Amino acid sequence: MTDYFSLLNEPRRPWLEPEELKQKFLALSATVHPDRSHNLSEAEREQAQQHYTESNAAYNCLRDPRNRLRHLLELERGSAPKDIQQIPQDLMNVFMEVSQLCRQTDAFLAAKDKVSSPLLKVQMFERGQEWMEKLRHLQNSVNSQRESLVEELKVIDAKWKPAASSNPLERLENLYRLFSYFDRWLAQIQERLTQLLF
Repeated sequence: MTDYFSLLNEPRRPWLEPEELKQKFLALSATVHPDRSHNLSEAEREQAQQHYTESNAAYNCLRDPRNRLRHLLELERGSAPKDIQQIPQDLMNVFMEVSQLCRQTDAFLAAKDKVSSPLLKVQMFERGQEWMEKLRHLQNSVNSQRESLVEELKVIDAKWKPAASSNPLERLENLYRLFSYFDRWLAQIQERLTQLLF
């Protein structure tokens, strides 16, 4: 397995500053970008392309907290964290709120698709704006809860010691799962928001 932290010259830790990571990636990708390899041999161009592809994969992995945690846990433990399908009890209310609003929005979208009258389309547009407002409100709430996970990750990172056996890998695995739930819910909300635009 490729160590993406090492590839981007980053320390192996739970939190990386997004802007610093981006700047390191941009500097590295500028040196290995395929556009710079025109004068190289075929083998060297292929190697440059491979390095560029790996750098992109590393950046895309490390810039996202959930993917970064998964990768860190794989490196530290030697295996990927196990996915748990059961939603934690303390997130059940959020799950119910997201699933209920998504179902209601889907029903509205299905009804909207059946409308052909211009007058009814205007009414549906107005109702669509109301659904968008509800979805945005829920999106802000879920984002706020996800941001609290980011803050906890920063606290854990402040106490992180490279290669220490006392590092809280179990809590990081739990945070990985929580990020997975929140990211999935945010994607579902965003999908409905996008559908309401058309």
